[in-house]
Amino acid sequence: MTSTASRPAETADTWLPAPPVLHSPWHTPERAALMEQARRFAVDEVLPVANELDPQKGEIPRHLLERLGELGWFGITVSAADGGLGLGVFEYCMVSEELARAWMSVASILARSQGMGTAVADPDRRRELLRRSAGGSWIGAVALSEPEAGSDLANVQTRAVRDGDDWVVTGHKRWCGNAKAADFIQVLVRVADPQPGESRSRGLRNLLLVKERGAFPPGLSGHAIDKVGYHGFLTWDLTFDGVRIPAADLIVAPGEGGSDAADSGAGFREAQAFLNTARVHTAARAVGLARAAVEDCVLYLQERAQFGHPIGDFQALRFALAEMAADVEQARAFYRQVAHLLDEGVPCEREAAMVKLQATEMAVRVTNQAMQLHGGNGYTTERQVERHWRDARLTTIFEGTSEIQKRIISNTMLPRSPLG
Repeated sequence: MTSTASRPAETADTWLPAPPVLHSPWHTPERAALMEQARRFAVDEVLPVANELDPQKGEIPRHLLERLGELGWFGITVSAADGGLGLGVFEYCMVSEELARAWMSVASILARSQGMGTAVADPDRRRELLRRSAGGSWIGAVALSEPEAGSDLANVQTRAVRDGDDWVVTGHKRWCGNAKAADFIQVLVRVADPQPGESRSRGLRNLLLVKERGAFPPGLSGHAIDKVGYHGFLTWDLTFDGVRIPAADLIVAPGEGGSDAADSGAGFREAQAFLNTARVHTAARAVGLARAAVEDCVLYLQERAQFGHPIGDFQALRFALAEMAADVEQARAFYRQVAHLLDEGVPCEREAAMVKLQATEMAVRVTNQAMQLHGGNGYTTERQVERHWRDARLTTIFEGTSEIQKRIISNTMLPRSPLG
């Protein structure tokens, strides 16, 4: 996993940053080819779009989504029998690192597919949705959080009431990325209240709100949240006012029947299972951002001259760069290991929390240091490093804050006293 620079013959005065290598035990010819394909696509097609649109807070253009679909990357983890690539979390994260190195939003849009929003009870419909998901024509959004239910997801209050053949949904959701542009929104709702002594998560289910791209259905309204970064798609504050969802559009657990099991609390477990993979994916995206910052610094430290020397000649700056590079390599090795565990079916809630915590906090440190190494130029929109920093700052918050990750980890290590 070395990333030592090489001196190209055609630019003998500049050392170019070398991208990471896929070494044993993770290397296979197929993985290496996929990584190289993702790297070329990110540099040649994603980065120019990011440099143009991110300063405008623009959305990922349709042609780029279509290219991702052509490459099959909306279905990396979907089985080949259902039209996907039939690969694992490892490959999903590996591709996402390469894309995040150019624009984190493009790596993030992949998470809005990968079979999400397909777990309906009807097997024929499920297969159809899986094919659409893998092809990029079934891209969704997830509405989990609420104004009073973020880290405390069991406190979801958005209510779904059965009315004949429909669920009628009323409530308020927040932080729903890609909501208006999506083909569907997977909504975590409360269909029943827990009884005394039961878990607060009981009575939560996921419903599938099918919609047209670029529009909201009757009863759903919202406004886009103005974010510091993470541009490329809009993040929404949503109000559900009697939105009707067919009873058949209930997300079911493996082996579960249909809507007759509506108060099982499966929605909370589904959300938690989704978050385990999402956290490793976030770690990979954070590594991509930090790596971008390191690679930009390798070039800038040679470009910028002070006191008659390129600033890269000064030991303090060289050592800072070395520490940044070592941090990135450590986080990459960790996310690859946890992704492998997920592919092996190993329960790893703690490990997913650990790698999410370590990689995202690392990305904040590294991108912040990269801005410092760029000096005043780093604090302008003329350089990409400020985008890396803005996007990295979010990674410690979404998919569970760093504090939530610490809680998950410590709960596996240390019992609470009766006085607690």
